Amino acid sequence: MTARRGRAGTGSDSGSDSGSDPGSDSAGIVSRGIAAVLDALVLAATGLAVQVGAGCARLLVTGPPFRFPDLPLWLTGPVAWIFAVLYLGGAWAAIGHTAGGRLMGLRVTDRAGQLLRLPRSLARAALSVTFPLGLCWVLISARRASLQDLVVASEVRYERS
Repeated sequence: MTARRGRAGTGSDSGSDSGSDPGSDSAGIVSRGIAAVLDALVLAATGLAVQVGAGCARLLVTGPPFRFPDLPLWLTGPVAWIFAVLYLGGAWAAIGHTAGGRLMGLRVTDRAGQLLRLPRSLARAALSVTFPLGLCWVLISARRASLQDLVVASEVRYERS
């Protein structure tokens, strides 16, 4: 009875014991990759909305014609990086997933299953934005951990409802 209750607590739909395979509930590269692409689309749409808003503000102040802001690359690159890190890190710390992670049913936690605290989630986000190829480590890791997961001791698991 207790073994049955313990298995039900993990949320596993299959009858197999999830403890036998260390990466059995860990998210793989496909679901993580799709979530990352979805998050990139969210960030791009947000950036476009900010530019349209800035163009509209410029239109109200200076009059026609409508023009997008023309910011230098040395400014837009770091601003986009900071915004992406804040979006990812803030979402992981606050609710455990981003929009892409939610759609794919993923949750980022520490190894004990608790939400990451803000400094760790921001560090993970900074690593993820700076070195996205670290995700490929999932392919060879026994527990399906990316390099970012290894550095900050986090896990990405499928969220069971």
